[in-house]
Amino acid sequence: MSRFDGKTVVVTGAAGGIGQELCRCFAEEGARIGALDRDEEVLSTAENLQSSGFKAAAAIADIGAADQVEIAITALRAKLGAIDFLINNAGYSGAGNMEETTADIWRSDINSNLNGAYHCTSMVVEDMKAKGGGAIVNIGSINGLTALGDPAYSAAKAGLISYTKSLAMEYGRFGIRANIICPGTVRTPIWNHRIEKNPEIFEQLVRWYPLRRVADPIDIARVAIFLASEDAGAISGAVLPVDCGLSAGNIVMTRELTLKEF
Repeated sequence: MSRFDGKTVVVTGAAGGIGQELCRCFAEEGARIGALDRDEEVLSTAENLQSSGFKAAAAIADIGAADQVEIAITALRAKLGAIDFLINNAGYSGAGNMEETTADIWRSDINSNLNGAYHCTSMVVEDMKAKGGGAIVNIGSINGLTALGDPAYSAAKAGLISYTKSLAMEYGRFGIRANIICPGTVRTPIWNHRIEKNPEIFEQLVRWYPLRRVADPIDIARVAIFLASEDAGAISGAVLPVDCGLSAGNIVMTRELTLKEF
């Protein structure tokens, strides 16, 4: 028996690289998949799962708009049943530095990365209460822990960390757990435009990572599976970097200070 047989998982940002991997991994563990994204490509995400024999449905919504989220989650619930797990994976960055960050970009990034998670969580938490428990896994970023550019995105992800802890504290009495994964660089199609500018970007980035690689979507999905499962039944409110060691320390500076190779 798989870990999520008969359970319904909603994944936001399901059309992206991490989102598609999350959907696939949860489906392989027996879950019914509610794939949610503002991109129509999410329809293909669900269709691909269905063609592989999995139970899945898709809904299109901008999670920054509460009314769209309500319509989408209601539709997914009608097709798949009450929601057991929510993976708040959707995220977006509109500007790399403060100089480029306009007021509109700031609002958009906060809306996409923080407000959207609130809207989606608000729509599923009553299902979890009624079932006597559930799990919320938020996909944050190492940017929420330190300054690495993308200031509006980073501020939103920092807020998502605080929001996760509030969820864990206030809803624990209902058997609802909430945790957040903070990835570093993840090798997804979103990097394609940067690769076009600099084909060697990943080779340059890996020198900052003690494991000498960046994460792949499967690395994030495996941790999300664990945190949602009963294997993590006593874990709630955790902030878990999945960053190939980036947050352990500044390895580039350490090499230069010690004149040693690590």
